[in-house]
Amino acid sequence: MALLIDTSVAVAMERERESLQSLLDRASDEQVAVAAITASELLHGVHRADTAMRRERRLRHVETLLEAVSVLPFDLDVARVHSRIWADLATRGNVIGAHDLQIAATALNHDLPLATLDREHFSRIDGLRLVES
Repeated sequence: MALLIDTSVAVAMERERESLQSLLDRASDEQVAVAAITASELLHGVHRADTAMRRERRLRHVETLLEAVSVLPFDLDVARVHSRIWADLATRGNVIGAHDLQIAATALNHDLPLATLDREHFSRIDGLRLVES
């Protein structure tokens, strides 16, 4: 099954709760991807590391991940889905973070289930398929 992974899963992988290889194995050799904003969030974590050793470890993890998966852009098609989700959540008074909205829109636009550790936020989005991480 193809799969979009959320930042929370990528961070958990860095903390060695799951290896990249086990995630790729679970996806059965089909597409594993991240949203472009997830790549940005992970790279932001590299720049924010408080020590040179932590920065280097994070950089190795992020670059290994980004080489192994597809990075899906926030393009006009995703923007259309994003605007619909955003309006729906705002109407219900149930907004989530801007980055999570972009990740959800990417998953929905590409018809990919989302692997996340943040089920509370993402479960608010109609039609978004979540998988256990």
